[in-house]
Amino acid sequence: MNVLNNIIKFSLKNKYLVLLSSIVLIVLGTRTALNMDVDVFPDLTAPTVVVMTDAHGMASEEVERLVTFPIETAVNGATDVRRVRSTSAHGFSFVWVEFDWGTDIFKARQIVSEKLISVSTQMPLGVEQPTLAPQSSVIGEIFFIGLQADSTSMMELRTIAEWNIKPLILATGGVSQVTIIGGDFKQYQVLANPQLMTFHGVSLSELADVCSSISQNSTGGVIRQFGNEYVVRGIARTSNLESLGNTFIKLKNGKPIKVRDVAEVVIGSDVKMGYASENAKPAIIISISKQPNINTLNVTEQIEQNLAILKNTLPPDVIIDTKIFRQADFIETSVNNVFRALLEGGVFVIIILFIFLGNFRTTIISLTAIPLSLLGAILVLKLLGLNINTMSLGGMAIAIGSLVDDAIIDVENVYKRLRQNHQKPIADRQSSYTVVYEASKEIRASIFNATLIIMVAFIPLFFLSGMEGRMLQPLGISFIVSLFVSLIVAMTLTPLLSMMMLSNDKYLAKNQKERWLIRNMTLYYSKTLTWALHHSRIVIAATVVLFALSILAFSSLGRSFLPEFNEGSLTLSVVTQPGTSLEESNKLGNLVEKELLNIPEITSTARRTGRGELDEHSQTTNSAEIDVNFNLENRTQEEFMVDVRGKLAGIPGIAFTVGQPLGHRIDHMLSGTRANIAIKLFGNDLIRMFALGNQVKNSIIDIDGLVDVNVDQQIEIPQIQIRANRDMLANYGISIEQFNEYVDIAFGGEKLSDIYEGQRSFDLVLRLNKDYTETIEGIRSALVETYDGKKVPMEQLAEIVSVSGPSSISRENVQRKIVISANVAGRDLRSVVEDIQKNINGEILLPEGYRIEYGGQFESEAKASRTLLLTSIFAILIIFLLLFQEFRNFKLAGIILLNLPLALIGGVFSIYFTSGTLSIPAIIGFITLFGIATRNGILLISNYQKLKLQGKTLHDTVVTGSSDRLNAILMTALTAALALIPLALNGDLSGNEIQSPMAKVILGGLLTSTLLNIYIIPIVYSKLNERMIN
Repeated sequence: MNVLNNIIKFSLKNKYLVLLSSIVLIVLGTRTALNMDVDVFPDLTAPTVVVMTDAHGMASEEVERLVTFPIETAVNGATDVRRVRSTSAHGFSFVWVEFDWGTDIFKARQIVSEKLISVSTQMPLGVEQPTLAPQSSVIGEIFFIGLQADSTSMMELRTIAEWNIKPLILATGGVSQVTIIGGDFKQYQVLANPQLMTFHGVSLSELADVCSSISQNSTGGVIRQFGNEYVVRGIARTSNLESLGNTFIKLKNGKPIKVRDVAEVVIGSDVKMGYASENAKPAIIISISKQPNINTLNVTEQIEQNLAILKNTLPPDVIIDTKIFRQADFIETSVNNVFRALLEGGVFVIIILFIFLGNFRTTIISLTAIPLSLLGAILVLKLLGLNINTMSLGGMAIAIGSLVDDAIIDVENVYKRLRQNHQKPIADRQSSYTVVYEASKEIRASIFNATLIIMVAFIPLFFLSGMEGRMLQPLGISFIVSLFVSLIVAMTLTPLLSMMMLSNDKYLAKNQKERWLIRNMTLYYSKTLTWALHHSRIVIAATVVLFALSILAFSSLGRSFLPEFNEGSLTLSVVTQPGTSLEESNKLGNLVEKELLNIPEITSTARRTGRGELDEHSQTTNSAEIDVNFNLENRTQEEFMVDVRGKLAGIPGIAFTVGQPLGHRIDHMLSGTRANIAIKLFGNDLIRMFALGNQVKNSIIDIDGLVDVNVDQQIEIPQIQIRANRDMLANYGISIEQFNEYVDIAFGGEKLSDIYEGQRSFDLVLRLNKDYTETIEGIRSALVETYDGKKVPMEQLAEIVSVSGPSSISRENVQRKIVISANVAGRDLRSVVEDIQKNINGEILLPEGYRIEYGGQFESEAKASRTLLLTSIFAILIIFLLLFQEFRNFKLAGIILLNLPLALIGGVFSIYFTSGTLSIPAIIGFITLFGIATRNGILLISNYQKLKLQGKTLHDTVVTGSSDRLNAILMTALTAALALIPLALNGDLSGNEIQSPMAKVILGGLLTSTLLNIYIIPIVYSKLNERMIN
């Protein structure tokens, strides 16, 4: 402890250095705080690499067999890979490769890239090479932009989005991906007529060869003449439809056959894969994702500035709406709410200090610890590469009352000793330096050990892994660092300011008497303590009864992972029957939007049905995602949500899930499903799995608190199969390769060239005209060229049948799966899961080769609870050893640990009478509480030991020692507890959801532990000493 004494001595002797250091800390901390990145949460992204493959219209089972399976096989077993998920659907494959937490994402991408090299050669002809999705984060979708217009066509609007808006946004620093959905994707089309091709003797392959070079320029070197150098260029590139139609194919009977003789050249729209709408009116929606560790507020602001400039260059009727979904709003609201709770907590601290200390000087000295500690924490967060978010601010908000505790104990003791010194005769008085030094030295061991114990209590937090670790560790770091800085302030700046501001004789003469409040409080406390010491059995029995009741209450608490967020918006997933056409899905989507807009609180809706380009958030054609903005006025959120679910339940033919933008993305990251609970059924036969999935759904749907119960719609959808007749193909001299190429180009359409309009490029696609591509009869009558140039209808070469095949196939770790998903409302998560497991085990008999796994938030909750329990026992053991180190007595250390059950009483009751649910933040609240609660015990026991050494009687030691420390104990407990009132009361506000359960636990626990501590510890201490005497 000599080091601590030397620190105090150094500070008192070098006042200018200490003051200058404090000013530098304030300036640097303020500057850093103003320039630091701000986000809603720390980066929660699990290291995940998404492999996307465009399978050019392949059926789901073909995609699974030929594309997804080779990719999964290649990446499975790669270094640090913990899970591989995939979806194979019509025309595309997605594989999510999830790595262990803590894996460097760029290393993970490198591993996957290397594995894909071997896969590239296995891809079927016509399938594009697998590509990695741009690196984003779980909360990466930060901004949706809506485009609507009165007179501008949807095709022109989509072209503006593709060529004006998208490049501008991608050029903004920090943007990783821009996805566009809706409108008509412009395309130059060569629609071949088989009858005219037969008449003119033109084959589809001849037409394809011509189209591949229909619009190209050439280079002819240079000519040097007349002292100039001329570049020679052949110009054949055009976007003029008439010119394209005049392109020569071949000569027949001496006459040229041109493209327009056998096909129609038109501007049309690409095959529609998705619709978008805003407030039930057609729109184009642009989704913007950011890169990890990028300031969302800055990126959003830059995008909005760029769009404001661009708006002036667009047609006047084009409306750009940036209010559909704007994560920056949630961030600003959340951070402001937590910051306000921080300030309001600070006000409570000031009031308590002024009431107890009774003058401005002592209050101001104590308060200097707050800004210095918070700004010190900001600097450390910056050095660790963390940002300002609701978690790091929440840690500071929870700590704010505790930050002044060390300073309070020091100031209170110094002030008391200075007044006692001033009351002595002038000849006997010590110098102010000696008094301040000795007074600070007197309590320095207590405050050092107490602060160290609180920091040790936070150790369990740093053993959390996964998403909960990522989310809650910044809270622990900011709490611990700010507390540590407050300890340094209490041992340096506080004694110095006390010596400078409190040692003046005139000031001490004016404040000789104790304040009326302190005098009366100490008097009444001495009387009640004396009574308690004489009636110790009654006090201890009452405390034991309270503790027993709290244990009973604790056992009845529900369990959940994290409290529900309040984001001020909803994300709905709406699914229709697989096989439903995109147009029908769009009509149903419009109906859903209209129904939702009838709810008074809902201000706007934005819907994406189907998919845009290849992006990892793609929907199938039978599903839609709807973002809903709302403002609550006359109803609670629970009533509003019941209304939303009621409206959706009244729409026939849809299955739906109601979530929130951030919440459902976190669910998706944890379990691969956008719901709280994912029941994963593994097997081989999709039809059988779907039937079993519905059995599971029927067995759990009536469980209380379970909502949005859905089964993955992996069922058979209609297909038209053109089954080659090899004998007939051989008779007509057509190879299987020629047959497949014909089907691919004639019905699927093949991109053969690019048409340029200035800097813009558009696909030129060749296919048969719509008479042959939109009906089964048309396919049957399509004419195929034989070896001798004659034409035969397709129905003579192949059997054309309507059958069914899977809509999409989901897999996890190379096994097919189907997911039964559900959300929880109005009940705790764990008890619902226990009911689900009980029902499934009792009612569902799984065939051989089929199994069920459970995933979702409860899985993370159970794992985190186990980790916290084990590490908390370890932390309590360290606390016990630290207490023994100070007092060199196991019994005294044990007495101080009595504060833990005393604190548990209030913590449990505060949760029991508010939410009734024990979440991970509430458990962390208990751990924090155990650390803070020991401080009071240390103050009492250390004072008792000091008085005992002075030869006081046991009764005098206990009563005088307790009364002497009453002021400091009540001040530290009340500032630590009451500063949490704003967080505890405003748990429903955005940003406060996670800190609120912690604040409730600490607030309730500190109140009971303090009130009981000042009676129980003196009683137990006196009983223990009486036995030793006897």
